[in-house]
Amino acid sequence: MIELELDMFQSAAVGAVVLVFGGYIVNKFPVLRKFCIPAAVVGGLIFSVVMLIMHSGSFAEITFDETIKDICMRVFFCSVGFMASFRMLKAGGRLLAVMVILMLLMVVMQDAIGIFSVTAFGLDPKYGLALGSISLSGGHGTAAAYGQVLVEDYGLEGGDVVAIAAATFGLAIAGMLGGPLARRLIEKNGLTSDGEKEVKESAVERVISSHEFLVGILLLVICMGLGTLINIVLDMVGIALPTYLGALIVAIIVRNLADTLGYTLPYKEIETVGWVCLSLFLSMALMSIKLWQLADLAAVMVITLVIQTVMLCLFVYHLVFRFTGSNYESAALVAGTMGFGMGATPNAVANVEALISENGPAPVAYFLVPLIGGVFMDLINVSVLTVLLNVL
Repeated sequence: MIELELDMFQSAAVGAVVLVFGGYIVNKFPVLRKFCIPAAVVGGLIFSVVMLIMHSGSFAEITFDETIKDICMRVFFCSVGFMASFRMLKAGGRLLAVMVILMLLMVVMQDAIGIFSVTAFGLDPKYGLALGSISLSGGHGTAAAYGQVLVEDYGLEGGDVVAIAAATFGLAIAGMLGGPLARRLIEKNGLTSDGEKEVKESAVERVISSHEFLVGILLLVICMGLGTLINIVLDMVGIALPTYLGALIVAIIVRNLADTLGYTLPYKEIETVGWVCLSLFLSMALMSIKLWQLADLAAVMVITLVIQTVMLCLFVYHLVFRFTGSNYESAALVAGTMGFGMGATPNAVANVEALISENGPAPVAYFLVPLIGGVFMDLINVSVLTVLLNVL
């Protein structure tokens, strides 16, 4: 068998090609766009299948350098921290607080189901986290990041592959079930929209500035540097954290300090840098997964993910709908929660938009879903996972 070892520049170049190829495939197949499957996921999984074929035929095996992939991961999660505004939390009011509590319960439920399920099969309970909130509430970004942590820090063989596979499953399911569940609630309870049709004004979107772009990058670099100090201090007291968490914490502090002092940071530029890094990170993470490690875990994965799907449907249908008011907005929140509860924020927004196009506006849900899915879900998930990984 030929063994190839690529350096960090070669690995990044392959990741970029895989990302472009994934974008080409997504554009060719509308069903992939319908379910909001990212180009990085498509390209990365196709490449990993090619890797599986080469490995099975004893033809070749490629080893990638992970330096640039790790940098991209830190940049992305640091950019997420800049989106976490306590001012927005206050603006969301009581309903946002209720949703945050429900999302905390959902994350704990997913991890509990995962742990109990894999333990029943005699496996390491940390596999349950990979089949729980790491992949489902977390999506591909968190799955790839924590999968790496499970393998490198906890010696969990195939933990990264399991997490990525589960996240891919969840991404597809989230788009299939969110809308039907919400429509069922609307029909069953005779719900109607109270909002008026939104008139979209043609506004000129702010053009990204090269100066603001530089400021955004500098802020990300500074926060990542300061974040390493937080990781060092917490590591000294015996608290194990993902490498990117320190940067995330510092970014949250900087964002809210800027809000308090009245400064406006270049959030659009920071978000753009984060999105670019997430795409490359996912592409590089997915193209290097070793699918042959899934063989012994296939049955456990299928059973656990079926249980997770059923329980999440019951959770959103009964608890989310009831505790958010049992009205039309609640039904829209059900669709959105199903989206980011097993997929990602784009799934959640797509679910809500599809519901709105058929049944009328849901302005509260349209505001809350991207806010919760894009900001608070990551913070809740990371907090719960940090506790569980230190306990397990």
